[in-house]
Amino acid sequence: MTTTDLNDLRAASEAILPEVIETRRRIHRRPEIGLDLPQTQAVVADALRGLGLEPRLGGATTSVTAVIEGARPGRTTLLRADMDALPLREDTGLDFASEIDGAMHACGHDTHVAMLLGAARLLVERRDQLDGNVLLMFQPGEEGYHGARVMLDEGLLDGVDVKRAVALHISTKYPAGTVALRPGPLLASADRIVATVRGRGGHASEPHLSLDPITVAAEVILALQTAVTRRIDVFDPAVVSITRVTGGTTNNIIPDKVELEGTIRTVSSERRAAVAGLVHQVADGIAAAHGATIELEIVPGYPVTMNDPAVVDWFRGLAAQLAGDEAIDDMRAPIMGAEDFSYVTERVPGMMAFLGARPASADPETAPQNHSNLVVFDEAPMALGVALYAAAALAE
Repeated sequence: MTTTDLNDLRAASEAILPEVIETRRRIHRRPEIGLDLPQTQAVVADALRGLGLEPRLGGATTSVTAVIEGARPGRTTLLRADMDALPLREDTGLDFASEIDGAMHACGHDTHVAMLLGAARLLVERRDQLDGNVLLMFQPGEEGYHGARVMLDEGLLDGVDVKRAVALHISTKYPAGTVALRPGPLLASADRIVATVRGRGGHASEPHLSLDPITVAAEVILALQTAVTRRIDVFDPAVVSITRVTGGTTNNIIPDKVELEGTIRTVSSERRAAVAGLVHQVADGIAAAHGATIELEIVPGYPVTMNDPAVVDWFRGLAAQLAGDEAIDDMRAPIMGAEDFSYVTERVPGMMAFLGARPASADPETAPQNHSNLVVFDEAPMALGVALYAAAALAE
């Protein structure tokens, strides 16, 4: 695309920003969780029909896809927005705050949907500039429900020659109007640890007659932290966190079991497999040393989100032209959060970038971040997000 084309795209995105914000706030008021998002699906499908597109609704989940056909043949660009909210109560005080108690768009997926719908409008108006097609992917269930995998299993990419896949994620980690990205691993894998330490219950005054699973569980937790710091290369990092410990009923009873739950985060497939083995080795060894047993399962979660270096380099050029070189944040390290867009980038060349939306009035050190019940996004950068999505489809 020429500089003139990109300037035109940015101006067009700014012109429709009020409508994009209106759509975002409509979705924000009525958040839905998981794979079943009928109201959000209806908003998206109706908007696409209003653009003259034919939305295709998912069968296994409330996904929406649509194809924008270009004027000339070519390969397809996939643009993705996730649609689901989080299970927490909103306390922002915004006049468009969630009307659903216990549900909130605290990760900004409402902005993703609105931005991609805005980009769809710009692309429909510029079909004569399109070589190939654009596959719009609106997915539910990103927040732990594997929605992207469900869509892939349902045939999202079947018979489609995808050249590249692009996703944006809004974030208050970065100043408003900036674009943060990096080649290679962007986000970690996320696997779940589920374990039960079994001992022998008894009276708390006579621990020698029991086999205390609480002390065994405590040693397992501490040993896992030591193992990570002493057995894992810091340049191929891992995080192991035990986040739930459940056991016992009162002060004078040693229970017969303790339940543990936690997460493993890694940024390479090799490290992911190695850490799973290490967790088993440490937990089994400590339990055996005390005469206890441990039942441990590592439940696979999202893979590492890998950004294709060539796609990142290409997208960085577009972002720099749209936002300015000073707005580009070349991330030094991955983030240990996880994303199910990783399922898409396992199948086709693709990348995700972060769109900075921290309000100017917010303290960078204390501003509520994604997943906070207090998070507030600056809506002005959504215009840049619309332009970035559209440019990703129009640019060679």
